[in-house]
This record gives sequence, structure tokens and C-alpha cells, in this order.
Amino acid sequence: MSGSELARDAERFLVYVVAERGLSDHTVAAYRRDLGRYVTFLAKRDVTRPQDVDPSLVRSFVASVSASTHGPGAGPYAATSVARALSAVRSFHRFLLREGIVERDPTIDVVRPRLPRALPHPLGIDEVERLLEAPDPSTPIGLRDRAIMEVLYGAGLRISELTGLDVDDLDLDDGSMRVLGKGGKEREVPIGHHAREALERYLTRARPSLVGPRTRGAVFLNARGGRLTRQSCARLLATYATAADIARRVSPHDLRHSFATHLLEGGADVRVVQELLGHASVATTQIYTLVTKEHLREVYRTAHPRARGRTGRG
Repeated sequence: MSGSELARDAERFLVYVVAERGLSDHTVAAYRRDLGRYVTFLAKRDVTRPQDVDPSLVRSFVASVSASTHGPGAGPYAATSVARALSAVRSFHRFLLREGIVERDPTIDVVRPRLPRALPHPLGIDEVERLLEAPDPSTPIGLRDRAIMEVLYGAGLRISELTGLDVDDLDLDDGSMRVLGKGGKEREVPIGHHAREALERYLTRARPSLVGPRTRGAVFLNARGGRLTRQSCARLLATYATAADIARRVSPHDLRHSFATHLLEGGADVRVVQELLGHASVATTQIYTLVTKEHLREVYRTAHPRARGRTGRG
């Protein structure tokens, strides 16, 4: 960012979200990108002080992001990206108001872009089983990768929660683990039988061969003994999805989606699933109920003789 007053205040805000709100590195990096773009947008209009920002400037910024593309020949920014940029700007101006730097919030009447309702795409139970069977159990990496996927599916963790696990967070005797979720919120989640067995095999037969000088307490390690990254987990999952003959790309979050959907299809209460997922609001969890309703409709349309139109009887 430039050296303007707005840029300096933006840096103060980024320090605040790290120190006070405990946001993840990924979220802070997104805030930095969006606010850097915002400060540059305002500087081109000779606005360098937060006191000089008005609602029309914020709306113009949102419109500029909406009209932008990812590069030459690329498509426009998705509505979710535009909404995220506005969210960053709104949080920034609320921070300035709380700190007494400004007397008003210019974002208060700016309308958030309407987002399409995207339903999760869980895997089928047979697809999950094929995926979990894909790693080679005769190698340390295969044991590690089986444990990773069993925990993602069996506990419904976010990928950042999984890669952040330390050995001290696990209580295999009790069948539970301590997880640090969004906003630094801690929760305890149960570990199912299969995930517990996979973890025990990995910890006793594979992790010791991966331990290195940089290991410390991390549960899941790379070949160099360091903590496994989110990106590495995403790549290994994509590789195993291909090996399991799953026709679509599979991400770590798809296993979280599958965890929630299969629980609800099995009769779990939505508020229990909310707690297991670490959702702040039950409204976030309820999107999975829409998925299970659609699944029920599909089964009905396929299986019931009176749901498929004419039976051929004259």
C-alpha cells in the first residue's frame, strides 16, 4: 500500500484483525489484497484520508470490482469475490469508527451484491469409500493420507483445522480431538471408529519415519518433517479422487460437505451438526438440509412407480 493516511490506517486495521480477532493467515491475506485495491482506487481519485470517503465512493469501488476481470481474456469477478471485497471495506470503516478516527461509516447504506445460492456437492457414500481405500497402506505416506481423509470425513474438519492439529490435541482413548476453528474458537469433536484406527496406525507406524528437526507437535507431516500445508492436502486429495475413478474434482471441503450431509440423511439433528461443524449460526448449517431434501426427491423420482410419469398401461 502507499504511504497515505488511508494506507496507514489500513495497516493498523490488519494488525488489529490479527491480534484482536485472531483471523487466519488466509483471511488476513484476502483482507490485505482487498484493502490494497481499495486504497489504490481512492488514491486515483485524490482521496487519501478516511474522513473524505463518502457512500458514493464506496459504491463506485464495488462497481469497479464487479466490472473487473482476473486478467486479459479472463472472466469477471464472481459475486462472492465482490461481496468479500465490500465486507473487507465495511469492516475497515467500522474499525475506524470504533477507534474515533471518523465520525460516520460510509458503507452503512451500501447494498451487498446478491449472491447466488450455491448448494454443496457431497460425495456419495460409495465414492467416499472408494476414496478412502485409494492410499497404499504399505507406505508411510499412504497411512498418513488415509488418516487425513478419514479425519476430514469422519470429523468434518476444515482443512485449516486439520493441518493445524497438534499431537496434544488428540485424545484417542476418549475418541475426541480439540480443534481450533474460525476466529480462534475452540471446540471438541468426536473421532469415529475408522478415523481413530487410521490415526493410530499413522501415529505408530508412519509418523515416526517422517519426523524431522522442524516437526515440533504437528500431527500431519510432509516428507521433510514439516507441517503439511493446505495446498498439499488439496493436491493429494485430487490425486486419490482420480485413482478412485471419481469423475469430478474433489476438494477437502467436499469431505466436510459429505460429513454434514450424510449425518443429516442418517437422522442427526441440525443443531448437533452445527456444533460439530463449528458454525456460528444454524442458518449456515441449514443449507445441508436443502441438499438432503433434493436427495430425497431424486430417490423418490427414481424409485416410486407413480413418480416417473406414464407406466405404459393403456
